[in-house]
Formats: sequence, structure tokens, C-alpha cells
Amino acid sequence: MNGTVMSILPLAADLPEPDLAAFGQDPWWVIVLKAVLIFLILVLLTLFNIWFERRVVARMQHRVGPNRHGPFGLLQSLADGVKLALKEDIVPKAADKVVFVLAPVIAVVPAFVTWSVIPLGPEVNFFGVMTPLQLTDMPVAVLFMLAIASIGIYGIVLGGWSSGSTYSLLGGLRSSAQMISYEVAMGLALVAVFLYAGSMSTSEIVYAQDKLWFGLILMPSFVIYVISMVGETNRAPFDLPEAEGELVGGFHTEYSSLKFALFFLAEYINLATVSAIATTLFLGGWAAPWGIENVWEGANGGYWPLLWFFGKIFIFIFLFVWLRGSLPRMRYDQFMALGWKVLIPVSLAWIVAVATIRVISLEGNINRTYLVAAIAVLLVMTVALMFVGEGKDKGQGDAEDVRADDEPHDAFAGGFPVPPMPVGGAVRGAAAPMTFATRRTTVTASAEENHE
Repeated sequence: MNGTVMSILPLAADLPEPDLAAFGQDPWWVIVLKAVLIFLILVLLTLFNIWFERRVVARMQHRVGPNRHGPFGLLQSLADGVKLALKEDIVPKAADKVVFVLAPVIAVVPAFVTWSVIPLGPEVNFFGVMTPLQLTDMPVAVLFMLAIASIGIYGIVLGGWSSGSTYSLLGGLRSSAQMISYEVAMGLALVAVFLYAGSMSTSEIVYAQDKLWFGLILMPSFVIYVISMVGETNRAPFDLPEAEGELVGGFHTEYSSLKFALFFLAEYINLATVSAIATTLFLGGWAAPWGIENVWEGANGGYWPLLWFFGKIFIFIFLFVWLRGSLPRMRYDQFMALGWKVLIPVSLAWIVAVATIRVISLEGNINRTYLVAAIAVLLVMTVALMFVGEGKDKGQGDAEDVRADDEPHDAFAGGFPVPPMPVGGAVRGAAAPMTFATRRTTVTASAEENHE
């Protein structure tokens, strides 16, 4: 980016340079206390997010929402959790009992482990010990997060398979295809961040955004990641594995009591996890928003960065809730086409563009402003050609259907509830199917002949 663009876009505050050597030096009790605090924060955050979602959706639908238990209904989620724990635990006879019990655990444990490498703040005085507000870090921390998150898929797939139910199996298969597809797009969206940051360490990526957030200079990657994280968490309008109108409850149809609560807990922790990853990689992590550091020197010191970090997370959580209350569920083929035909090709084209910009920026032989403009035009043309090609194919398919069905037919002619088969295409000239009305006429005629 040239100096003009840098002066227009909001800049982040200067941050202390991280040092990976600072990790792994804490006493054992500090490590245990950090892990316990992360666990408690995620559980409390889940209870709050459930209440927050119900209240926001209620307001969008002109209802009140939870308002009985506790102030403003804040204890409603806790009451629901206690109710789930006290419910009868049912295991279907056709279920594989060992896998049926382990599946919720496999789904929820990776959701907690992912937070071990997410930076919550700078170095602080933690009960007399100077330590980063982060459990640990590593040179490949982002790859670690993606690997651990992919393990959670097994919990959902095994939960659907082990239930012994067709609806659960279909939900598990949908979930596996959906998560794998959108994990590809999500991983490709993060490649541009690695190219600009020069590291896969989460703390170093936060430091690399001390001048400019990656969500601004890598806007296509940011948009692709946001779309992918909605599909990755099975949230509306991408909640196909839990489609109530089609699959009853999806992969967790046969689950009850605490095992169902674990699936519920994993979903809402993953909601916060993908939001935390987006905050860390694209919105400067725990750094204060632009302008605050200019009027308050200690905005990025002590425990105040926790406020900025969780404030950014709540913005994404509100986006999740807003989408759920606004958009209808997509059709499954449309959803998969969005991932494979739009997000992944655009991600690949954008990676090539970012790599080209980085090489030219280091060598400095070409005007970067013209280069960015040319790459933006190429991306727009690529996306436009995708949609034009899809529309053309659809139009040709409609024309072929019209030619195949020269004679219009009534779908419910001859009786109800069994409609006749289409008369066009491969079944032209085939014998007419026996509908309810024709079967009744045949049976009546046979009875009269036997009577005579």
C-alpha cells in the first residue's frame, strides 16, 4: 500500500513486539490457572451468548424474550442447562453405545483446546508473575487451530452415524461435506494473512497489524473468511445438518440430557472461537481500535485489552444472530455450489494477487497503485464470469426441459395423493402409472366381475 492509502485507512496503535521465548516459562500453577480461567470464561460466554441470541431475535420479531429468571432474564440459560442435566438420558437400542457416548465429548473438547493459542492481551502481572494473556503460542499456531477444529467434525459425524437413525446419519453426512468444503475456503482465506504477516504465530500476527488491520488491506480474504465461518459453525442460513423441516434435528436427533447439552455447548463455543480467530487475524486482536490510543496512552496496557478483544468478538456474535433472524435456510445444492464454485476459486485468484503484490512491493519495480487496480478489475471479472456462466447453463437446461416436455401435463391428474410420472424425456410412451383413482376403479371392476 502506498502512503496515500495508508494515510486514509485507520491505523492501529503501536504494540510491544512479541517474543515466543516468553511462552513455556510459566510456573505450573500459572499454566493450570490460565487453563481453568479459559474454561470458565468460555462456559460463561456460552450462557451469555444463548441469552443474547434469544433476546436479539425476540426484538427482531417484536417479542420480549427471556425476562423471568434473574435480571433481564440473564439466568435463563443457566436454568435451561440445569433442566437438561436433570432430564432422562436415553440411548437408542440400535445405537453403537460406545461411539454414541464418545461423540459429544469429541465435539466439545477441541472447541476448548483451540483457545489455548488465542492471544487475549499483552504481558501482565498475573499474581506476581509477568506472563502473556495467552496460554501458549507456537510458530504454526494458526495451523494448530485449524487442525484441532477439524477434529470436532468427527464428533458430529460419529454422533450421526452411531445413533442408528436415518435422519441422524443424513445430518452427519451433510455436516462432514459442509465442514470439509468450507474449511478449504477458510484455510485459503488465511494464506494472504500469512503472506503479509510473515508468520503463523497468533501473537506475531497481532503485532504485524500494529500499523494497519489486515481486515482492511485484505478485504476479500476477510469477507471469504466471514462467510466460511458461518458455514463452518452450522449456523443459519447454513444450518443444513440440523434442518428441522427436513431431518427433525439432524445429527443430534437421538441425543438427550447432558450429551445433547455437550453438542449445544460445542456449537456456541465454536461460535466464539471463529469470532476470536477473525478478531486475531483481521481486526488487530486485543489492540485498541484506532483513535483510542491517541487519547488514552494505557489503552493497550494491563488488562484493558480484554475489553477490546471481547468487544470485537461480540460484534461477530451479533452478526451471527442477525443472520439467523434475517435470512432463510439455503438449499443444499446452492450452499455447496457457493463454497466450491465461488469462494474457493475467488480465494485462489486472490492468493495469486496478494503474492504478486508482495513480491513487487519488495522489489519496487512497478507502481503498486496501478497493480492493485488491475488485480481488482480481474477479480471482479472472474466473479462476474462465474455468475454469467451459471445463468447461461441454467437457461440452457430450462430450454431443454421445455423441448422435452412439448405437451404440458397436470401433475395431479388422475387422482391424489399419487401424481403421475412426467410424460416427457426418457419415460415418454411408458405406461401410465397407477394412481389412487385408477387403483380404486380397478379394484371395483374386479369385485363386480367376481360378484357376477
